[in-house]
Amino acid sequence: MLRDGTYAAWFKTPQGEGTGIVHVADGRIWGRDGVMTYKGSLERDGDRFTAIVVTKKHTEGLTTVFGNDVELKLKLSGTCLGKVATYVGFADEFPGVLLEGRLIFNEQQAQASEPTEPAKFDPNKLPKLQKRPVR
Repeated sequence: MLRDGTYAAWFKTPQGEGTGIVHVADGRIWGRDGVMTYKGSLERDGDRFTAIVVTKKHTEGLTTVFGNDVELKLKLSGTCLGKVATYVGFADEFPGVLLEGRLIFNEQQAQASEPTEPAKFDPNKLPKLQKRPVR
């Protein structure tokens, strides 16, 4: 059974692959990777699960595993045996493109709360680097 908690996520399409962090709690699923945030609902039936997940791009200039910069509504279905879940999914926006993935349960959990809005990267807030003399 897909337990409530935090998971390392790996996913791929024919266009590419990626990794991220996913949280599951109380029928909800959410997470993020280097390009997208995801948020949705989850239903469990024994070892099987289904989810509807909406993605939103948070980093400009990078492509997603679907190769496009749009928000997507993913329909996922999978199974979880032990600590590893496998799933497949589709996005109506990309007919015929299969998303495959794995979720690996994290045993050392910190309590995660669902973010309301992803943080924006501001390069002006980076610390200034000190110049060192060349030797």
